[in-house]
Amino acid sequence: MSWAIGYDKHWKRDVGYGVPAICDDPECTKEIDRGLSYVCGGEPYGGECGCGLHFCGAHLWMGEGGQVCRRCRDGEPPYSPKPDTSEWMLWKLQHPSWSDWRAENPEEVARMEAALAAPTPATPPATALPSSP
Repeated sequence: MSWAIGYDKHWKRDVGYGVPAICDDPECTKEIDRGLSYVCGGEPYGGECGCGLHFCGAHLWMGEGGQVCRRCRDGEPPYSPKPDTSEWMLWKLQHPSWSDWRAENPEEVARMEAALAAPTPATPPATALPSSP
């Protein structure tokens, strides 16, 4: 089984080392991926001790149960997840391998197109399909 691309039903977003992302710490802009190396809890979806959000190395701590974010370390509620990057949204909207997904999810396609049309700091403008996710 590959963890390149999967889906986290709790956070309602794509995960895996094939998914480019930004660290979920609210103050951080470091580019990461949503693979196991960056997940709070160190296991798929966060395992037993993490929230399942994704953080750069500066925002993960090693605890008794594995790598965790500051909030999980301190027993606080999780941060809000950051949105998908424009790079990832464009990949899903334009790459032929996602054509079936686009046909099956027109509402999500419309949401992504709207997000790309109104960029924010978390989703800067992008106009071309990246070479690979």
